[in-house]
Amino acid sequence: MAKSGPHRYRKDMTAIPHTTIGALMESHDALLLDAYGVLVNYEGPLPGARDMIRRLNHAQKPYLVVSNSASRTAERAAAGFQAFGLDITPERILSAGGLLTSYFQECSLQGAACRVLGTGDSRTLVTQAGGQVVGDTDDFDVLVLADQAFEPFWEVFDRTMSRLFKLLESGRQVHLILPNPDLIYPREFGFGVTSGGLAELLEAILERRFPEHPEWRFVRLGKPEPRIFRAAAARMGDGTLIMIGDQLETDILGAQRFGIDSALLLGGVSVSPQGVGISPTYLLHTLAG
Repeated sequence: MAKSGPHRYRKDMTAIPHTTIGALMESHDALLLDAYGVLVNYEGPLPGARDMIRRLNHAQKPYLVVSNSASRTAERAAAGFQAFGLDITPERILSAGGLLTSYFQECSLQGAACRVLGTGDSRTLVTQAGGQVVGDTDDFDVLVLADQAFEPFWEVFDRTMSRLFKLLESGRQVHLILPNPDLIYPREFGFGVTSGGLAELLEAILERRFPEHPEWRFVRLGKPEPRIFRAAAARMGDGTLIMIGDQLETDILGAQRFGIDSALLLGGVSVSPQGVGISPTYLLHTLAG
């Protein structure tokens, strides 16, 4: 496992040191960067993101964009970053959707009938993992709740939920997979609900309808789960890692559980680290400096 820096277990929130990207580049061997809320938002690149990526590339500093997204392939995500002036290649992107391949291999799900809620790229990611994507009126062995961007939203969600009920009632085993555990994300008017929020809704419904089966829950692949951090550490090799993110419950908690340092970029979903019991190693006010 990658080594952690000296401030991993700091408990006094008022004593969390403020730092800069330059200082983190000096003190850590590789940087893990959240995407939405750190590099970009709905409007485009966030302040300082272009200069930071340019600086990392120029210094040949190892880094990965570690995203909970399952809405885009790495190639399409890289194209989106590059359209915003961020020179990030597909090889530098590790997404929760990209973990579907290893998960399908571990669980011998290649060839399984898969219902996918998400985008066209979400279905591509499942196909690349070895799943056989089926329509919303077909039976399925795997439900992948990849993204909230599907239409018509409630009709598709309700139809999928109803089909899931029938399958479970018939005794069929259905794998429930959630690449992105995020609950909300920033939008132009405030916030929106993500696939993680939809998964918690569906889990609550399953618990009410099938109280004798509390095990019927989604397997979560992305932050804060350790799977995505293990994959990142495997790519980066030995050395000190730091996760830079804007969400305490995913970026910071995941890093804390995995045993690496973290830096909370203020101003995103998590405005302040106070009062939630999750302590970042550092605080960042800006990507500049």
